Amino acid sequence: MAPFTTIVFLVLLTVPLCSATLGVQYYDQTCPQAEDIIYQTIRNASIYDPKVPARILRMFFHDCFIRGCDASVLLDSTPGNKAEKDGPPNISLGAFYVLDDAKTTLEKACPTTVSCADILAIAARDVVAMSGGPYWNVLKGRTDGRVSRANETVNLPAPSFNTSQLVQSFANRGLGVKDLVALSGGHTLGFSHCSSFEPRLHNFSSVHDTDPTLNAVFAQTLKQKCPKPNKDRTAGQFLDTTSSVFDNNYYKQIITGKGVFASDQSLLNDYKTGWIVKSFANDQALFFKEFAASMIKLGNVGVLEKGEVRFNCRAIN
Repeated sequence: MAPFTTIVFLVLLTVPLCSATLGVQYYDQTCPQAEDIIYQTIRNASIYDPKVPARILRMFFHDCFIRGCDASVLLDSTPGNKAEKDGPPNISLGAFYVLDDAKTTLEKACPTTVSCADILAIAARDVVAMSGGPYWNVLKGRTDGRVSRANETVNLPAPSFNTSQLVQSFANRGLGVKDLVALSGGHTLGFSHCSSFEPRLHNFSSVHDTDPTLNAVFAQTLKQKCPKPNKDRTAGQFLDTTSSVFDNNYYKQIITGKGVFASDQSLLNDYKTGWIVKSFANDQALFFKEFAASMIKLGNVGVLEKGEVRFNCRAIN
């Protein structure tokens, strides 16, 4: 794995939201080793499974976009309730065991102290930094939610969204256009199964069989990986050519018509977002700075004032 980058983004020590106050030093007295424990757990897991960084970053996005950053995505379904992780967009989420391992170690070191929501927020920062991306100070003090409903995952932004739909989805969570473009850059780590972009490859419209915004050569490559009919459920495409490295290659691909998702490619063709895509493609340091700032904002979405600190991230207390 790439070592932690030396770029560090400092933030104000506290950001109040929904009457809950988060702070960088929240665990300094109660569990000073918390971030070290989480980092070591994430690092060890990533050595054995290179998919861990992308999966944890995606997990954090999917958690914060439904009910805010309350670790509701970590809860298992029960006989009386189908939880978020079993909603259609989340079936492909993975690496929950890594959060379980971190929680188990933390409970031995500092019982009932570090929330699962904070573990996930710290883990998301760590996987970005370990992959060569920016490092930022994570604000802590979130509590864990007690509600998780699969049917609410319909509110996650879809890979078929156009830019207007994406802007509205992010705005509903207090996130702006620049946050949208910056956080989309998280796709620099990751892989997609064919089902998420197949509509762009076959019978796209009455006029075009293939999405005309797709680079023609790239479209043929995708068609070979995702033929119709496609019997290989594991088939798909990495979302950028350096999929294990956090960099600005994602934006460079979009500019050449090689965005895998329709939602990714649409960012270039909208006047509100296209200039930001080009800025990030030209300046990786700028992208890193804005990504870190947007991750801090995302981590403040829907923070609970009166939740709980779960003993087990998969079940409410």
